Amino acid sequence: MIAWSIEAALASGCFDEVIVSTDDVEIADTARQLGASVPFMRPAELADDYTGTIPVVRHVVQALTDLGRMTEWVCCIYATAPFVRPDDIRLGFDMVADTCCDYAFTVTTYPFPIQRAIRITADGRVGMFFEEHFNTRSQDLEEAYHDAGQFYWGRRSAWMEGRTIFSPQSCPIVLPRYRVQDIDTEEDWIRAERMFEASRRSP
Repeated sequence: MIAWSIEAALASGCFDEVIVSTDDVEIADTARQLGASVPFMRPAELADDYTGTIPVVRHVVQALTDLGRMTEWVCCIYATAPFVRPDDIRLGFDMVADTCCDYAFTVTTYPFPIQRAIRITADGRVGMFFEEHFNTRSQDLEEAYHDAGQFYWGRRSAWMEGRTIFSPQSCPIVLPRYRVQDIDTEEDWIRAERMFEASRRSP
């Protein structure tokens, strides 16, 4: 999995160095074999299931600073993004470097209007999140987007100050849904495999 992200990063031509942040020796060795560097290991307190992206990146930036290596722009690429493309990474850098935004990251549209979403209640029934939109036509509802979970370009100052990524100070890179699949569950993995097979069959 991590090979896709490392190869896309290297192919983008955006980076002086592609660094993998991990607490796992096997992953570190694999990353080095793929052309990335692992100049330090991630501390245990930042390697649990609840640590967010910003603290991890902040640790990397601070560790590099301690080694005397400063950088103005930092991009966090998830290892669970098998469809990330080098040209999208380059576009993200151009957006964050040429504007006043703190971050630039990939988004895609929801396949169904979120205003007509329903919940399953504790007694096994259903209810709408937004009952006022029961009779609203789908085409009349505002389109909604979600984080594509591929990469996040950001200014050094934004990462270090912990500025929120989902804010008016961020720029979206809109991707088509067929190029987006974050992998968190077994179902995500199966869907990604099918998407990959379909993309290989496409002319």
